[in-house]
Amino acid sequence: MSYAQDFEKALEIGRPPNISALFPNSKALLVSGKVIDRAMLAKGKAMTMAANGRSHIVIRGALRAAQKARAAIIIEIARSEGGASAYCATNYWNIARQVNAICNELAITVPVAIHADHYGIKKKDDLPYARTEIPSIFDAGITSIAIDASHMPDDENLLANIELARFVPTWAGYETEVGEIKGKLGLSTPEEALFIIQGLNAHNIFPDWIALNNGTTHGIEASAQGINVELTAEIHDALAGYGISGAQHGTSGNNSDRLRAIAARTRTTKANVATALQMISWGLEVNDYGNAIQDENGEFIKVKGEGVTEDLWQEMREYAARQGWKGGNYKKLNIVFENKIMGQPAHVRERMTRRVEDFVYTMLVEVFNAGDSARHGVEAILEAGSFDLGPKTGRIDPPEEWTEEKIRERAAALDTDKGPRGDFDD
Repeated sequence: MSYAQDFEKALEIGRPPNISALFPNSKALLVSGKVIDRAMLAKGKAMTMAANGRSHIVIRGALRAAQKARAAIIIEIARSEGGASAYCATNYWNIARQVNAICNELAITVPVAIHADHYGIKKKDDLPYARTEIPSIFDAGITSIAIDASHMPDDENLLANIELARFVPTWAGYETEVGEIKGKLGLSTPEEALFIIQGLNAHNIFPDWIALNNGTTHGIEASAQGINVELTAEIHDALAGYGISGAQHGTSGNNSDRLRAIAARTRTTKANVATALQMISWGLEVNDYGNAIQDENGEFIKVKGEGVTEDLWQEMREYAARQGWKGGNYKKLNIVFENKIMGQPAHVRERMTRRVEDFVYTMLVEVFNAGDSARHGVEAILEAGSFDLGPKTGRIDPPEEWTEEKIRERAAALDTDKGPRGDFDD
């Protein structure tokens, strides 16, 4: 059959129950994160973008790029960006509706997952609220989630994942994280990664992805350190028996060659891009891999005639100055200025969208090797005959060796360096 015929069949069987209930007449193939992971694995040495949709413009540009590249893609928002205390107008409860509407408007025919990134658990007191909130975001159309308790010690991280996994549908994409993203400080180890994956496996929890502290940072990359490809490959090799793929955070500050190496030499299938897309949409000068360029005074450089209008950019700068925001804190402008951005003339909104589209397309095709991966996602659905692709592996580790008492004993024996304490960005 042709791709068009396969796509129509995938629409019938591949949309999860929450998506079918929310959008019964939709022609958008919104799928579990598992579908996107399997598409990249089938393509081989490929990862796709998980585009943080901090604005409607970014979501629109990323979807247009995915369609042009015929690439399966993830649109995501993190809890810090779009949770209960958001700094973006896009949030956990409206992102699926935006993606669905755009896909139908633009006749997008690639698989798209809606990912709740960095569902952060920073202390045990966060768990009761999470038990209520996690089901609510799946009710709103989320199809994949990252339970990120990496801010806590290893035993508490594992126990939090075990506790909250029961609130995640078994068909959904699932990401876990070990080690906060701290740049070159507190790098993750194979022992830490095995600890959390083995412990989850013993409890019949089978993540699709693991995120590591592998040398990168969120936001604007301030050094050339970036992703440690060798460490990432070493950890992925240690986890090979568990069918775990990698989720790469903090890509915005890493050059294209390093990102190509992550796709080619590790088991990474998901690459988060957030800050770069924001800056590109606004019309700021960036380098070839999306890192915003600053002048000698630490100010961003606006490209005249690109992104937002010059008047609106000046208003954004003045607002940031009044708040004392510089550098990465410009992200807080998103929720303040979304409506003003959407109220600009059509040709301005179009040039913003096109700038995002061009960047995402180049990354998908020339860097991530995700071009033509959509068909692999559709084929995965057809092969499974369902929206639920199931886990990549079964239980390997004995549950009696992973009781709470033994989890705490094992964690105490781990020789790890978590780096400095602090409120690191997620």
